[in-house]
Amino acid sequence: MSQDLARVENEVNFDNNGALLVGAGLAVASMIVLPALAMRLGLGASLTGALRIALMKASNRAASGAYRSSTKTAAS
Repeated sequence: MSQDLARVENEVNFDNNGALLVGAGLAVASMIVLPALAMRLGLGASLTGALRIALMKASNRAASGAYRSSTKTAAS
């Protein structure tokens, strides 16, 4: 019983780490990489802002997906 529980907790942590890594990567891309790339390419401020918003929303979905999957497994 306790071995099964430990295995499930390890799987949840692995899933959370991957989702959090993706979320952090998207956040860094939207805060640092995207503005630098937009400046280099000469994109307008409104297009850059729209792309940043899209990346931050994707980052939030990835990170909150990790939270939801851990709470579903813990409740089971």
